[in-house]
Amino acid sequence: MIVCSCARISDKDIHSAIDWMRASDSAAIITPGKIYHALGKAPTCGGCMKLFVASMRSNPNLEVPAELRGLRGAPSRRSESDEGRSQGYRVSEQSTAG
Repeated sequence: MIVCSCARISDKDIHSAIDWMRASDSAAIITPGKIYHALGKAPTCGGCMKLFVASMRSNPNLEVPAELRGLRGAPSRRSESDEGRSQGYRVSEQSTAG
């Protein structure tokens, strides 16, 4: 089945690329961009991305390496509201030496 008509990529191409990448590096994080690169192609319009990712997920070799599992659920030290900025990041909030 053709998944990306712009780049002419089929689901078999996607599975072959995933299998090849997994065989060459068992700890690799496989992304759509890496698959396009492995196939020597580039995404054009992005309309296929939902089907592309669904095809990727159906491959049994597309698993996250064991040492990287569970990282998303790890508690963060930052709150969501600070966006990683330190206190007083605005000029108006900074104290002026006078």
